[in-house]
Amino acid sequence: MIAFSTAIAPANATGVYDLPVLSPGSDTWVVDQADAISFANENRLNGQFKKLANNTGNEVRLIAIRRLDYGLTMEDLADGIFDQWYPTPEEQANQVILVVDTLTNKTALRQGDNTESLLTDEIATSVVKETVAVPLRSAKYNEAFLEAGDRLVAVLSGNPDPGPPEVQGINIESTFTSAEDTDDTSATIWVVVLMVLATVIPMATYFWYVGIPGR
Repeated sequence: MIAFSTAIAPANATGVYDLPVLSPGSDTWVVDQADAISFANENRLNGQFKKLANNTGNEVRLIAIRRLDYGLTMEDLADGIFDQWYPTPEEQANQVILVVDTLTNKTALRQGDNTESLLTDEIATSVVKETVAVPLRSAKYNEAFLEAGDRLVAVLSGNPDPGPPEVQGINIESTFTSAEDTDDTSATIWVVVLMVLATVIPMATYFWYVGIPGR
């Protein structure tokens, strides 16, 4: 199995040089090589990020790939993309990239120095581990990118951090009948059954011996 995976990886894998080369001010905001984002949602994200860049100078780009190149980590790929697209500290200063591998659902975020006062390490970690990771568990790629886009735009615009989406837990207490309720119900049923039998059996016995009246 390992040998098979290794053999086919180069054909489908993505490394830094398999991606288009972008630069600050480029009008490409979403690079979706995994076909994970719908056309409508990609347009929505493009509009959001373009408006953010025009208003603040901060630029966000999202990258979705199908498979990492053999031997690379997500951090390696994110660092490579960031350094290739923005070679100098000045070009990197206001940039943010978010990279998702749809095969493993691993994510990495890289940003420049000027955005760190808004997109703190705590928020950046939460974006990766909560905002993106939670929808990815259910293969909801559109939701993951849209939620990440909304949160990054809010934070990089200087607005309060909306935080990660709430995870709705399952209310086990309301979904399943408790053992106590089950025991109470069973006891009630047995009482009713015994009362019916206590009434019916004597009557049946009486008519068996005496016969039905009128016969």
